[in-house]
Amino acid sequence: MSAIIDFFKNLGVTTFSMGVSDVIEILIIAFVLYKLIIWMKETRTWAILKGVLALALFIILAEIFELNTILYIVEHSLDVIVLALIVVFQPELRSTLERIGKGRMISTIFAGKRNPSDEGFTEVVEDELIKASYSLGQARTGALIVIEREDNLDDYIKTGIKVDATISSPLLINIFEHNTPLHDGAVIIRGNRAVSATCYLPLSASNSISKSFGTRHRAALGLAEVSDAVIIVVSEETGHVSVAEQGELKDNLKVDELRQILDTLLENSEDTGSRLAFWRRHKDERKDS
Repeated sequence: MSAIIDFFKNLGVTTFSMGVSDVIEILIIAFVLYKLIIWMKETRTWAILKGVLALALFIILAEIFELNTILYIVEHSLDVIVLALIVVFQPELRSTLERIGKGRMISTIFAGKRNPSDEGFTEVVEDELIKASYSLGQARTGALIVIEREDNLDDYIKTGIKVDATISSPLLINIFEHNTPLHDGAVIIRGNRAVSATCYLPLSASNSISKSFGTRHRAALGLAEVSDAVIIVVSEETGHVSVAEQGELKDNLKVDELRQILDTLLENSEDTGSRLAFWRRHKDERKDS
């Protein structure tokens, strides 16, 4: 603790020459601290951090007033305090590491194997999803539909019951019908097929989500925070259709707004299909030569 006090005392009188590398380093640190503060404010970490800062202030005051018994206890329990902080912040730390892993390069390296012959997201799938979503909304039937993109969702698919069926509006409506075996949980869509139902999703710990939203919306936002999936949510109470993506929840969407979001998936699927076709042609040409 005395070393920390000496550091702050000498901070004002220390002079140094600043180079380009120093400026870059300061910018990187500032960016990381900014992202860290934003992350803390969006989760329950902010409240916990205020408690940690209050404890740190108490230790500093104990040093100033030379409360040796308290300082002795703190010094000999520092390892336990650090371990306790890691345990307390474990969910937030895990979420942060998952966000870092969302980078396209990392996702490409660690993504599970896909079958190149699988048909991607199509206009037919888009139309069936829109039809089913608003039919369920009119009937006040809750639904949670996950559309997989680049990030592999096998960990969540395994929590459900295998379906492996072509997407259709009647299929989705029947799955989420009340008192049916598959209505609870999420349906996960890969390409043009519903691969699994009754899947469990991670709940968001964000404080920004409205208290009017229930577990279904919090689960959709939770998955959107740790993956690039697009999640359609139908509210059982209001019948509103919402979409969670990129860590954000868009509520009460109209048909055109939902279609605009799904059109982006359709464009990405067509690009992926074009790349697969190119590599197939390239492979065939090499065989012929």
